[in-house]
Amino acid sequence: MESYLTPAGYGEAELIEKKSRFIGRVWPVESEEEALARIKEIREKHWDATHNVYAYIIRENGIMRYSDDGEPQGTSGMPTLNMFRAEEIQNVCCVITRYFGGTLLGAGGLVRAYSGAAKLALDEAGISRMAKWNSLRISCSYSQFGRVKRLLDDHEGLVENTEFGTDVLVAALVRDDLTGNFVSRLKDMTAGAVLADISGSCFRGVRIK
Repeated sequence: MESYLTPAGYGEAELIEKKSRFIGRVWPVESEEEALARIKEIREKHWDATHNVYAYIIRENGIMRYSDDGEPQGTSGMPTLNMFRAEEIQNVCCVITRYFGGTLLGAGGLVRAYSGAAKLALDEAGISRMAKWNSLRISCSYSQFGRVKRLLDDHEGLVENTEFGTDVLVAALVRDDLTGNFVSRLKDMTAGAVLADISGSCFRGVRIK
């Protein structure tokens, strides 16, 4: 399965533009049904809002949907969707609730407000990379430990556990597409004295922002 980016969790942020309140909310979702449930939840909670604009992207089957919810066409739902597309975010649902402040913003102002509220909410949620990761066990001497850690950093590896005994035993995760190069570099760097044993693999998200 190929890697992809998705929200790390729930994010919420508010943007004020000429007294209009734009409340952006972002969730990671796995299906269209889950996205629709989130949208329904917010519509019921904010039934008194002027608009509840939404956009969602579901990786499976390439589903992308949005709604302007009464705003002028092309000023809200599509800009929100396009923000997530530009950030290459998938399996995401976003609802932006607007309470009108009495001043018209114009088409350009609406585009900036909705896309801006979506981006602020995504920033609050954070971003995870979903990918296949390999579990590695590396046994090395104390003198080699620093070099092993630097090589892991160079390959975006994640140290899960370190045991200090006669030698140092490192349990780490390395993304599948980087594992081959890491194992080869480790062997070359230590003249074959330190090897990485691949003990398993998993598909999981790791927060990158």
